[in-house]
Amino acid sequence: MKKIIIVLFLFTVICFINKGEEEYIIPDNAIRLRVIASSNTFEDQATKMEIKNNIENILKNDIANPHNKEQVSLAINQKIPEIKTMINNYNLPYQINYGKNYFPEKSYKGVKYESGMYDSLVVTLGKGEGENWWCVLFPPLCLMEAQETNMKDVDYEWFVKDIFKKYM
Repeated sequence: MKKIIIVLFLFTVICFINKGEEEYIIPDNAIRLRVIASSNTFEDQATKMEIKNNIENILKNDIANPHNKEQVSLAINQKIPEIKTMINNYNLPYQINYGKNYFPEKSYKGVKYESGMYDSLVVTLGKGEGENWWCVLFPPLCLMEAQETNMKDVDYEWFVKDIFKKYM
């Protein structure tokens, strides 16, 4: 009986160690969004989140049900002046870059996203030395995730798979 318990324990430990994070390759046709705070002070992080929420609100109607990457790209380009006007209200220096930008490797809710150059809208606030917030605008992962208020961590992996399959 002790041998069976030991074997089951070792099997459980091995399964737990090997589980790890599942890696997803963001589709080539993806567009990401990244907002980088000036610093990690509470005020700068709060400002980053306000601006992030405002950007999502500016974009959401135009990219909520996209047909393709080109439609989302056009919407983003058309909304950049509105995004700039909104950020100007915060009276802080910033940079907006819509194009190819580097993203470091990220892990979120058990899903690992590879580092690399991605088509993206990057908003850098002030010195850009603080923590950032990021998401995937196309496929519309960040907007659809925001609608899923009771999403469990385990469900997130399936959610990502489904979204990427739908738009690839």
